Amino acid sequence: MNSESAHRAVAQTGVLLVNLGTPDAPTPGAIRRYLAQFLADRRVVEIPRALWLPILYLFILPLRPRRLAHAYASIWRDDGSPLLAISRQQAAALRVQLTRKLGREVPVALAMTYGQPSIATALAELEAQNVRHLLLLPLFPQYSGSTTAAVLDALFAQLSQRRWPPELRTVNSYHDDATYIEALAASVRGHWHSAGRGEHLLMSFHGIPQRYVQLGDPYYCQCLKTARLLAEALELPPDYWSASFQSRFGKAPWVQPYSDQRIKQLAQQGIKNLDVICPGFAADCLETLEEITLRYGADFVEAGGTALRYIPALNAEPAHIEALAGIVSGNLEGWLLPQVSAAEIDARLQHTRAALPAFSGVAAASDATPPETVPTDLAR
Repeated sequence: MNSESAHRAVAQTGVLLVNLGTPDAPTPGAIRRYLAQFLADRRVVEIPRALWLPILYLFILPLRPRRLAHAYASIWRDDGSPLLAISRQQAAALRVQLTRKLGREVPVALAMTYGQPSIATALAELEAQNVRHLLLLPLFPQYSGSTTAAVLDALFAQLSQRRWPPELRTVNSYHDDATYIEALAASVRGHWHSAGRGEHLLMSFHGIPQRYVQLGDPYYCQCLKTARLLAEALELPPDYWSASFQSRFGKAPWVQPYSDQRIKQLAQQGIKNLDVICPGFAADCLETLEEITLRYGADFVEAGGTALRYIPALNAEPAHIEALAGIVSGNLEGWLLPQVSAAEIDARLQHTRAALPAFSGVAAASDATPPETVPTDLAR
């Protein structure tokens, strides 16, 4: 959009949804490209670059993508990556829900921190709609430096390249939002209604290294608060539920208890039907569909259990979209740009030009003959 069009267009308030990311295909090459971007982020792996990058490029990237290709292939859908397909559904549904809730259209764009669609692509989409107030909503209910802060880094890097970046608001976390908790509770109740109630409810969150918590990351505490609030909403006795952490990587200690160990322990304690929900994942992905459902499900049966029943992520369920719309509208309160027609903007421009007849000539002369030297009063 050129400068004349930008001044003439109606300024908009928009929303940028961001999730983690996904490979373009369940192939070693695509997974390698994705992991190279993801694992090279200083927010994700806080190891000195001189030590970490040789490990990443000499050992992890040549070997891990081949092992992961089968896992991704086991969950890949006809419409591609589950995470990307569901995220697109969320963005479309949120756009509709915001129109209903606010009585006006609000541009909503989707981006991934790693992979496609990129934050740069999503920003260009919003800029084409002349979004001047931008609300960033990372789809991570619990804040972590390795997720939410990584989104902020990537967005600020893009905005630093803009001559006229939009005004910005960000959602830090929504781990204790009442509508989010109720959406989780409704999901569990729906599962119990259709599949019967298991003997234990395990709430599994993605793990982070213990060192990150010691350095001040609030993620662990926010996960435990989400778990407690969900248990309270479901009116569960203390011995009926527990929280754990999955997907650990490397040899350093991560926050505990570990989900894989907790699942085996529950089977050995005599739990036959185990319900598992992953409240930290806004959309189903490799960690929920393959790691929890397939791998941990097999481990649970092997350890003596009968069935691990995974409760799907909130995905694009109406209760989830309503919760997200409430979070967005709350953060936009008092910040929505007024709706002004294009005709009114044209009238204002005409009035301004009439009041400042020399403006266009000065601007044209300035554009045509830029100064060859710095004015002396500015050079001092």
